[in-house]
Amino acid sequence: MEQPRTSHPQRRQRPQAPPSQGPLSPQSALADRPVLYGVRPAPPARPAPPFAQLLRRLPAPRLTGLGAGLFALVAMVLIGFVDWLLFDGSAVVYGVLFLPVCALTALWVREADLVTAPIGVPIAFAAGIVPIAGGEGGIGGQVMAVVTALAVHAGWLYGGTLVAGVITSVRKVRQMSRRKRRIRAAAAAAAGAPPAGRR
Repeated sequence: MEQPRTSHPQRRQRPQAPPSQGPLSPQSALADRPVLYGVRPAPPARPAPPFAQLLRRLPAPRLTGLGAGLFALVAMVLIGFVDWLLFDGSAVVYGVLFLPVCALTALWVREADLVTAPIGVPIAFAAGIVPIAGGEGGIGGQVMAVVTALAVHAGWLYGGTLVAGVITSVRKVRQMSRRKRRIRAAAAAAAGAPPAGRR
């Protein structure tokens, strides 16, 4: 008689784990993440430099064109009187303090009135130089002293105006780039939206 063959069950081989490759770097770990909807997750944002973080902590009021002009005018008149009282009308002290006033005026004016900052700071410089001009002999002598001081210290005037112009130009370029990004985002959203009447 033939004996029935008994089949022994085959042993299943366990899948071997791949050899460990050590700790993964953040870039490789980010690359191994699963891709959702065909889009790879964005890398982590880099922290801003310390100087940029310091600028963000400073107060940033938004002044109108008239407000920015009045701020520069009052600041330079006060600086002129303080310079006359404490430093005997030093033109160097007055010119050095004029530069940060120009920078703050250009930074604090609102974006709709950026063009007024380079116009207002020269007027503030001329008004603040009256106490340290040192004119004598009535109104005519005072006017001549102011004109002479403006001609002698024109370097500070041009430098401060240049600072205000550069800052406002950079802000204007950034404003235009943000506007273009918003327009592109709105156009992309409108193109991806389904037409009206369809669901």
